[in-house]
Amino acid sequence: MTTALLTDQYELTMLTAALRNGTAERHCVFEVFARRLPEGRRYGVVGGTARVLEAIEQFRFDTATIEALLSAEVVDAPAADYLRTYRFRGEIDGYPEGELYFPNSPVLTVTGTFADAVILETLVLSVLNHDSAIAAAAARMVGAAGGRPIIEMGSRRTHEQAAVAAARAAYLAGFASTSNLAAVARYGIPGAGTAAHAFVLLHDTEAAAYRAQVDTLGAGTTLLVDTYDTTRGIATAVEVTGPSLGAIRIDSGDLSIMAKRAREQLDALGATGTKIVVSGDLDEYAIAALAAAPVDVYGAGTAVVTGSGAPTAGMVYKLVEVDGRPVAKRSEHKSSVGGRKRAYRLHKPSGTAIEEILVAGAGHGSVPAGARPLQVPLWRGEGPVADLPALDDSRERLRAALVTVPWEGLKLSKGDPAIPVRLR
Repeated sequence: MTTALLTDQYELTMLTAALRNGTAERHCVFEVFARRLPEGRRYGVVGGTARVLEAIEQFRFDTATIEALLSAEVVDAPAADYLRTYRFRGEIDGYPEGELYFPNSPVLTVTGTFADAVILETLVLSVLNHDSAIAAAAARMVGAAGGRPIIEMGSRRTHEQAAVAAARAAYLAGFASTSNLAAVARYGIPGAGTAAHAFVLLHDTEAAAYRAQVDTLGAGTTLLVDTYDTTRGIATAVEVTGPSLGAIRIDSGDLSIMAKRAREQLDALGATGTKIVVSGDLDEYAIAALAAAPVDVYGAGTAVVTGSGAPTAGMVYKLVEVDGRPVAKRSEHKSSVGGRKRAYRLHKPSGTAIEEILVAGAGHGSVPAGARPLQVPLWRGEGPVADLPALDDSRERLRAALVTVPWEGLKLSKGDPAIPVRLR
């Protein structure tokens, strides 16, 4: 499957013009960064790096695609000839997946000829903006959950392919499992799911529905108890299953009050080990509000796939160097800093992050001793580097990175980025 047309027409227009006037082979450096974090965020999470590299590997123009571009006069004959054998042959460095980023962090650096690098812009940004927004939102939910597991269940609230990527990004951020079977199959994420209200409504009685589910999945299953009356549903669930019932799920009402009442009722019925799962438009704020409630597991959907109100990370793909010469955009509110930047993070002896330092050009001597370099090699020649981390490794990277964030930077309230970014 090719990803070649997951792009904007103007990229091929630029390619065509650059090939015609002889500038296509100029050596260029593009950087991906966000000028600011989404409203209310104090840190960003790099998500989708592995998906970007996979998409670049599949960026090929077959004969039918090229003929269609020629017919529509999107490209001319020389550009079509160039695209027939296109393979990205430059270099890509960047923050590894699961790393934190802040305003102006050079999340990705793409180096190559202008022709090679410019046509990757839309593809790179569409993946990073989507996955990073979801990973950041999901990480905030995980922090608010305080160690309680969260199930990702947002597939029905987004595009079918975006749902798979969202499940992956949520798992990267620390979610325990997903309901999306494509994500389970493709990425090895643990799966979760039992039954919806429709299954209860299908049966003549609530007890019959529960009995059918338990007969199929065993007493350890999770029964949905709020189709009709929650109190009656809990009583019926324990009556059918006995005190060994695995869990109940509540999907409506004031979840804090409902969870407290459910816990009291379950304990009174002897089901002291039965867990309580809550779901229903949960975001990080709703989860934080349930911190004192006797909730064992959360289910989150809509807020995950929409990035909890931030559907894009706001990243841009900008040319910063041509043939070793820094170039910069000066447009008001959209300016960029010329020259390739190397990024480092400085920490206290305790491990708490203090600041991020960007060094432009060859000024590496100004980096303080002990500062941690943030970019790593991702692509060399015609493919990704061989030792890219697995998804579970990236998940652990994020967990460790969040431990370094100052306490103030972990708050859900609005405020400045958790650490400053300084250019040297």
